[in-house]
Amino acid sequence: MNSRRSAIKKLSLSSLALATGSGFDILGATNKEVRRKGNINHSVCQWCAGFISLEEMAQWITSMGVKAIDLIAPKDWPVLKKYDLQCSMCYTAGKISLTEGWNKTDNHAWLVEDYTRAIPMVREAGYTNLICFSGNRNGMDDETGLRNCVEGLKKIMSLAEKNNVIIQMELFNSKVDHKDYMADKSAWGVELCKRLDSPNFKLLYDIYHMQINEGDVIRTIRDNHSYFGHYHTAGVPGRQDIDDSQELFYPAIMRAIVETGFKGYVAQEFIPKGADTQTKLRALEKGIEICDV
Repeated sequence: MNSRRSAIKKLSLSSLALATGSGFDILGATNKEVRRKGNINHSVCQWCAGFISLEEMAQWITSMGVKAIDLIAPKDWPVLKKYDLQCSMCYTAGKISLTEGWNKTDNHAWLVEDYTRAIPMVREAGYTNLICFSGNRNGMDDETGLRNCVEGLKKIMSLAEKNNVIIQMELFNSKVDHKDYMADKSAWGVELCKRLDSPNFKLLYDIYHMQINEGDVIRTIRDNHSYFGHYHTAGVPGRQDIDDSQELFYPAIMRAIVETGFKGYVAQEFIPKGADTQTKLRALEKGIEICDV
């Protein structure tokens, strides 16, 4: 099965040519105007459409009335600029690791260097969100991890504030996909936000991951929404389509997000089912339609 981890290792997924004779035309949908309700700012993570090129994905996203693509490194931002698209969540230009993060002081030197370089780049590109990761525990307790993250992140927060860039730490499940990852509970992430005490540090609340690790998604969103700056979706179990074959009911979750006054992005981040390009893209489009409450 494809995974976010393997996608990050490659950084740029190889593009597969669209199957000839499939009857699917990425630009065909531009002949009709797609109107969204405007309550949710939609996006799609690039790795989830890794079976087409970023250029093709940009065309497809535009045809659906969506204005952003998620999880793009600076080298690919020119493609987004060409289509007047936002990068709703940015990577740095340097090393990207889910397992080696801010919870280890040995990582702080290279992380501070990467983020010190990336933060002005994000601002200059007209983007806002820059992702970060706690890293794995490797035997470390929660309190030590919190202290280490605070120590390291404080070295970049004034620069983030000056440039109006939001540093966002993603919450992962450590039960299925990211064994040993430290930021695997919303409470731990919220405590980190409180200790940093900066409006420019938020959590990327991944609904799929947090359903697996702790559940109680809607209550958690309502109680902690001020600390959540971005959302990812996926079906549970299996990280596939967010349809009625899985246990989460996304319309209710999206309504809860809207009720909090959230103005950031919700990005589809699931592995679409289907044997061909058209079916997979339709699954991702359906995810957007389900979330367009």
